Formats: sequence, structure tokens, C-alpha cells
Amino acid sequence: MKAINYFLAFIGGAAVGAAAGLLFAPEKGVELRERIAEQLRKRGIHLNRTEMNNLVDDIAEELTKTQE
Repeated sequence: MKAINYFLAFIGGAAVGAAAGLLFAPEKGVELRERIAEQLRKRGIHLNRTEMNNLVDDIAEELTKTQE
């Protein structure tokens, strides 16, 4: 059970790190949002523009909380 918790913590950290890397990469916001939307569509998740903006804002807010 302890090994599963470590694995889940690792996966969670990797996801946050990847999101941080994408959000803070030297790329225009519009291009970044389109890349994120494309990756989500590949996985069968379809979001409209408002939902996508909300998702990116939520991720950015969580990253800001993590950095503090």
C-alpha cells in the first residue's frame, strides 16, 4: 500500500511539473492553449473555449498556490 502512495505522489508531481513547464514556457498563451486543447482532444476530451480558459486558469492558480 505504501508503494502505491509513493507512485501516486510521483505521478501527481510529474503532472504538476508538466503543467508548470507548459504554462511558464516561452510560448504565446494562445499557442499554448491550442496545444493543450489538441492534447486533450487526442485523449477524447472536448472543451469549448470558455471551458479551456477556465481549465488553464485553474491550473495556473494551483501552481501559484504550490509555489507559495
